[in-house]
Amino acid sequence: MDRTQSHSMEARLEAMKELAKLSADVTFATEFINMDGIAVLTRLMESGTKLLSHYSEMLAFTLTAFLELMDHGIISWDMVPLTFIRQIAGYVSQPTVDVSILQRSLAILESVVLNSQSLYQKIAEEITVGQLISHLQVSNQEIQTYAIALINALFLKAPEDKRQQQEKLLHPLDLPCTEMANIFAQKHLRSIILAHVIRGNRPIKTEMAHQLYVLQVLTFNLLEERMMTKMDPSDQAQRDIIFELRRIAFDAESEGSSIAGGGTEKRKAMYTKDYKMLGFTNHVNPALDFTQTPPGMLALDNMLYLAKCHRDTYVRIVLENSSREDKHECPFGRSAIELTKMLCEILQVGELPNEGRDDYHPMFFTHDRAFEELFAICIQLLNKTWKEMRATAEDFNKVMQVVREQITRALPSKPSSLDQFKSKLRGLSYSEILRLRQSERMSQDDFQSPPIMELREKIQPEIVELIKQQRLNRLCEGSSFRKIGNRRRQERFWHCRLALNHKMLHYGDLEDNAQGEVTLESLQEKIPVADIKAVVTGKDCPHMKEKGALKQNKYCVWIDGLNALLGKDMASDLTKSDLDTLLSMEVKLRLLDLENIQIPEVPPPVPKEPSSYDFVYHYG
Repeated sequence: MDRTQSHSMEARLEAMKELAKLSADVTFATEFINMDGIAVLTRLMESGTKLLSHYSEMLAFTLTAFLELMDHGIISWDMVPLTFIRQIAGYVSQPTVDVSILQRSLAILESVVLNSQSLYQKIAEEITVGQLISHLQVSNQEIQTYAIALINALFLKAPEDKRQQQEKLLHPLDLPCTEMANIFAQKHLRSIILAHVIRGNRPIKTEMAHQLYVLQVLTFNLLEERMMTKMDPSDQAQRDIIFELRRIAFDAESEGSSIAGGGTEKRKAMYTKDYKMLGFTNHVNPALDFTQTPPGMLALDNMLYLAKCHRDTYVRIVLENSSREDKHECPFGRSAIELTKMLCEILQVGELPNEGRDDYHPMFFTHDRAFEELFAICIQLLNKTWKEMRATAEDFNKVMQVVREQITRALPSKPSSLDQFKSKLRGLSYSEILRLRQSERMSQDDFQSPPIMELREKIQPEIVELIKQQRLNRLCEGSSFRKIGNRRRQERFWHCRLALNHKMLHYGDLEDNAQGEVTLESLQEKIPVADIKAVVTGKDCPHMKEKGALKQNKYCVWIDGLNALLGKDMASDLTKSDLDTLLSMEVKLRLLDLENIQIPEVPPPVPKEPSSYDFVYHYG
């Protein structure tokens, strides 16, 4: 505490370096904060001057120490002075700020946004999406990741009125110029991320992939309000959308002349006929088709988007099915509503991001209206699959099941564009889905027969032992881990290795995430395996309250290895996957000699003993 306030800049710098490292320890942090350490650090930063020697380096270490101290949750972020927040926001706004200062400043602002609703508005006033976009166009992926994380935090913690502004991204009305500029900046954000992050020349790291996944989820969650809004049959503006769908499909001019001379009853009859041809369930009042939530008004939005932006496709689908008289017509209205509901389920619209996932889809960053474009592709797929199945109204649910399977089989390949996704779907025709189902069913049936199940049970213990040895070997190799904190991105690491005799766990802090081998001698701390009583994970772990366990490879390996040391079952998802894969491979290898031979469900009967054993052959 004394040295951080020294008149000697060299002494103060060394103190800040030491403080940045020590602040990761919760006991030290508690004592330092009790000595009013946070106020001292903020005062030092506010009174600092760029004329001082080592200014950037000292500021970087001071920001690191501040962030480490606050991450323990000992005091509330609400206690941070507003002047300090403005100063940090100023560093983010500067075009030529030092990279280390920018990185820590972005991390501090993210933590404030996530942990202080009262300071949200202040930061939103100081930092705009447009300012953060500039940090996405740099070559440093760490800075890009921190910038997207802050953008995600601003979206995630936005008050209700701010979210309504964001939702206008999907339905822009007559907005003030400032709101329009903000919306434009957010739309511009997608193209910047696509060009400078997703299609950059560098491989995307795990943390960046997670932040892209979070942004994808938050973007789709803007659809939730429309998805959960029922149509009001008495709302003329909403009814006009249905009239517009009818007009585009059946040509307004010929339609107008055909009913111009008729009365109200004739007009109603004409409308009812047209609504039936459009495939609505309720022919008299199709507005009632949109009262189920989900998908609510989102389905009508999708239909209107298709009719206006893909007019030829829309007209072709409607007219192609409305003219059929063989009961094989695909009802467009009902299909569009159910398809919208299905897409919402597949993309988990309305659910919060999962802390352990990083499965973003590049194609959703290629278009401002990605969900509507996805709908346009999938409604054509549905129509094509309907014809391939020669379906009737009774087969509607079967067709939807096949379409869901086609979509969920195509998505894991992560197409880089919507056109690639469309191409992938073309390869998943109804006949191909049947072939895949048959192949998987045969494979499953073969492995469910009693003889195979008995063979698997006999092989399983040696496979489990093999996995156990692999896990223990990985523990002996050692791993580096990030320090636990409220933020996912931290620069402090610690390393842990199991001794070769499996009796001691050696661990210690690292200056950085060292890629080379870390020797046991360099790890100063150790824990006897005999002293470990149990391994607790997820919400049972006091360090991870309210957080789900991360199901990543390194996590699973260590949890399995520690449980193996304690003589307990290895129950991770990775072990289940490895066990299933290795068992299947071993069974197939042992059955190679029986290829094309039918394996009986029950073993053949044991023959009776011979009446005499005088059949041994004797040599001359």
